[in-house]
Amino acid sequence: MTASNYSLKVNRDLLDPNFESYRLSLDAIPTYNIELDAAVEEVKLKDTQYTLEHMRAFGMYNYLHLDPWYEDSVYFVDCKGRVLNLTVTLDTALGKPREVYRVTVESSQCEDRLCASLSLTSATWAALSDGSGRLYLLRTGKRGDSSHMKWEPLFNEDLGESFTILHSVSHVQAGVHSMEVLLLRVQKDPEETKGSGYSVSLEWITVANTAGQGQEKKYEVKKRRVLRGKSVPHYAALEPKGKGLMLASEKPFVFTHVDGRPVEQPEPEPMEVEKTDPIYFWQQTTEDITLCVRMPEGITKEGVQFRLTADNVTIGVQGFPPLLEGQLFASVDPEASAWIIKDHKSLEVTLQKRGEGPMWPELVMGDKRGEYVMSDEQAALIHERLTHLTSEDLNGNPDRDKPPCNSQELEDCDGFPEDSFSLTHFDEQSLKPTQVVNLGSHQYLFTVDANPSEMPCLCLRHDVDALVWQPRPDQPGNMWEHIATFNALGYVQASKRDKKFATCAPNFSYASLCECLRRAFIYRQPSPVETVLFNRKQGRQVGQVAKQQVASLDSDKPILGFRATNERLYILTSSNLFVLKVNNN
Repeated sequence: MTASNYSLKVNRDLLDPNFESYRLSLDAIPTYNIELDAAVEEVKLKDTQYTLEHMRAFGMYNYLHLDPWYEDSVYFVDCKGRVLNLTVTLDTALGKPREVYRVTVESSQCEDRLCASLSLTSATWAALSDGSGRLYLLRTGKRGDSSHMKWEPLFNEDLGESFTILHSVSHVQAGVHSMEVLLLRVQKDPEETKGSGYSVSLEWITVANTAGQGQEKKYEVKKRRVLRGKSVPHYAALEPKGKGLMLASEKPFVFTHVDGRPVEQPEPEPMEVEKTDPIYFWQQTTEDITLCVRMPEGITKEGVQFRLTADNVTIGVQGFPPLLEGQLFASVDPEASAWIIKDHKSLEVTLQKRGEGPMWPELVMGDKRGEYVMSDEQAALIHERLTHLTSEDLNGNPDRDKPPCNSQELEDCDGFPEDSFSLTHFDEQSLKPTQVVNLGSHQYLFTVDANPSEMPCLCLRHDVDALVWQPRPDQPGNMWEHIATFNALGYVQASKRDKKFATCAPNFSYASLCECLRRAFIYRQPSPVETVLFNRKQGRQVGQVAKQQVASLDSDKPILGFRATNERLYILTSSNLFVLKVNNN
C-alpha cells in the first residue's frame, strides 16, 4: 500500500510561475451576527479519549454543514437536539435559524457520547447521527423551497458504538432506492499492545427500501463493510452509486469484515522479486537529460516512433506499443532536444530542461522501468557533501566546522507527512485497492464540495501552492483531475500556527483559513485592478493583484464551524453564527 502505482498529473496551465504575493487589503468585510437561542452542541473529549486520533476525529470536528444543493444554506445541531437551518437571501434581513428536525433527548445520556453529525446526502435526503450510536435517514423534501417542510425520518436504528458520519450518497437502481453511509469510530483495540490501545474503524453501510406484495416500502440495512486502520483519514468519500470508496490517510486501511464475516487477507508477497532488465538508462545535469532506450537490433530511422512535447514523451517502434510513454517530471524545450540511433540497437535522446533547476527524481511520472546512472562527478560531489554526516570522529565543537543538522531549526512549512501517506481507491466488488497515490510530499489542506453531483474535491499542497483535485472514478486513467490552484496558499497556511479550519468557495474565487479564536483570513484569486499600479523595483505596470483580507469577529468563544459559499463565509461559535459578505455577485 505504501508503493505508488499512480501519479497525480498537474495541469501546468493552472500554475502561475509569475505569482508574486498577496497584498493586504484594508477593505471592510460586511459582517452580520446572529445570536443563537440555545448553545451549539459541543461535546468535550473525556479523559479516556486522549489520543491524537480522538482529537483529529472529534476535537477538530466542523459543527457547521453547508448544503451543496442549495446556495447559502447551512445547518447545525444545538444542545436541545434541534437541527437548525439558516438560508440567506438578503444579508440585511437575516432571520433566526429555523428548526427542521429534533433528535430525542434520551440520546444525551450515552456515556461515550460524541458530537451529533449531519451529512446532506442528496437534494431531498439527509443522514443524521445523534452521537450515541443511532443513525437516522431523513427525507427532507426540496430544502430550497420556502415551505419550511419538517424532515421525515424513514430509517432509525442503533448501530452499536458511537460514531460520526463522514459522507453519504443516494442512488436509485432498478426501482430500489439505496443510501450509502460512511461512519467513523475510534475504538479500543485489544491487539494494539504497543501503541495507544486504539484503532480507527470505518463502516460502510448500505440501506435500501424493500417492498413485498401489498406491503409498504421499508428501509433496512442491506450490507455492512468494516475497514480498519491506525490513523483518522484526512479525506473519505463514497463514489456515486456506491461503486467504490476513496481514502487519503497517513496509514493504510484494509477491509476486515463484511456483514460480520471476516475478510480473507491476501498472503504477504515474498520479499525477493525477480529482477528484470531496465528498458532505458538516463543521466542528467542541471541543464539537460540524456536518455538511452534499448531498441530491436537493426532499427532504422524510419522505424522509430518519437513524439515530444514540453511535458510528454512517446518513444517506440512503428507497429508496436510504445516502449516509453507518459508525462515528464518537468517541462523541457522540444526545439532544443534531439535524438540519434547508436550502433543500430539503441536510441539516444537529449532533452533540454526549460531552465536550470533541481535534479529530477524520475524521468517519466510513475515509470519504474528505467535505471538512473550517476556520473562520476556527481557521485564524488555527493560523497563530499555527506562526509561530515558519516565521519567516525565525534564533533566536540560543532561551531568550528560544519554543525550537525538540527531539526528544531526547520520551519513548520518544511515538515511533510509520512512516506506511507497515500490516496487510495477501493473497488466495491473486490474490496481491494485499484489505484494508490503516494502523497508523502503533499500535505492535505481541506475538502470542498465544488459540484454536488460529483465526489468532494480535496486540496493538497504542491510545493508552495495549494492544488484542488476532483476525483473522477469513471476515468481510471485520470482518476484525479487538477481543476484549480491557489497560489502560494500551501506556504501561507503553514505559517498560521493557530489555524483550525480551511476551505474555499465552490467556484474557487477565494480560499479562507480561520484560527481557533476570532480571526479569519481570506485569500482572493488574482483579479484586475481598477487603478493604475506600478512595480517600482521592476518598473512595470501591475495588471492584477491577489488580495489578502483579515476579519476579526466580535466574540471570544472558540470557532466550532467554518464554511464558504461563492458569496459568503459562515463562522459558527457556541452562541453566535457570523455571516461575512465576501463577494458581490
